[in-house]
Amino acid sequence: MAGGTEKLVTVRDIARALGVSTGTVDRALHGRRYVNRITKLKVLQKAKELGYRPNLAARFLSTRRELHISVNIPTEIASFFDLIQKGIEDEAESAAASGIKLSFRRFPRLGIGEEEALEAALEAKVDGIILVPGHPGPLKSLIRRAKRANIPVVCVATDAPHTDRLTVVSIDPFASGSLAGELIARFLGGAGTVAIATGDLAVSDHAQKFEAFSKVTASLFPKIHLLPIVETHDNDAEAYEKFRDLLRRQPGMSAVYVATSNSLPILRALDEFGYLGRVTLITTDLFPELIERIRCGHVTATIYQRPRSQGLMAFRSLYKFVTEGTCPTGPIRLAPHIVLRGNLEFFLSQEPLNSSENHSV
Repeated sequence: MAGGTEKLVTVRDIARALGVSTGTVDRALHGRRYVNRITKLKVLQKAKELGYRPNLAARFLSTRRELHISVNIPTEIASFFDLIQKGIEDEAESAAASGIKLSFRRFPRLGIGEEEALEAALEAKVDGIILVPGHPGPLKSLIRRAKRANIPVVCVATDAPHTDRLTVVSIDPFASGSLAGELIARFLGGAGTVAIATGDLAVSDHAQKFEAFSKVTASLFPKIHLLPIVETHDNDAEAYEKFRDLLRRQPGMSAVYVATSNSLPILRALDEFGYLGRVTLITTDLFPELIERIRCGHVTATIYQRPRSQGLMAFRSLYKFVTEGTCPTGPIRLAPHIVLRGNLEFFLSQEPLNSSENHSV
């Protein structure tokens, strides 16, 4: 420290410490070619030891231009994704002194329109992308293109594993599925028949919740019988018709777990068949239409995924990387919250349930 100001570590400092050229250090730090692997590792280790951080903020300030972030999220399910957008907007507003432009590229739902939205963001040459990936496979080459263009990609709500994304911010899907599995099993006294509805097993988040739910019930509660999973693709009409068909074919189920926010059409089907209030029902997330269902006991509990917090942390992670060079060390997983009738009012006093509200989380 000198005069109360911290001295920034430069590329020249790293080169001097290792006895190599500044060009070698620059190529190693930015993953460019013509650097020996051992030399690259030495450069990265020395940079870490010295506390090197690229001064990207100075670059934006010197060019006096806006930081342009593309936010690619689905339109459906609005009760969930609108709150992710709200978290992103709130966090961007708090950093607005730096000059930030948010471009929202909404696509219909997971797996539909997401490739085109990501392609449009790349064509716009944005500075960073926040993305909700539905089907990661087709997005892999586009995320690779983003990395080559020095455009960091942060996934939110769902992950695109085995791609070049910077990080993911989401509820831990294994924790969420495990919680739901044990809750249902204990409400049933360890035995019963359970129906499960999810969105799309091609979505990593949905598949991991189902895997965790199945493992917990199989290992701890062997008398719990799981019916074949129902994939609704987060489409209201599909969810309603598929679940009505299941209720006709499989009467006498003891419990239902809805692993996505798209629970309303399934509640409608259960109501028509006289199951509401008679079965243990675990849903996902918390939104106005679900509140009275919890209060009257139709919904036993819901696993709240804290969408606004996810959006807030996704923007924060991307912003810190772009402006400070702070790289996340791994996935950022939030703990899910269990909302029951007894603690419902607490959550309603703390959490925003639509995008027009502005409370602290």
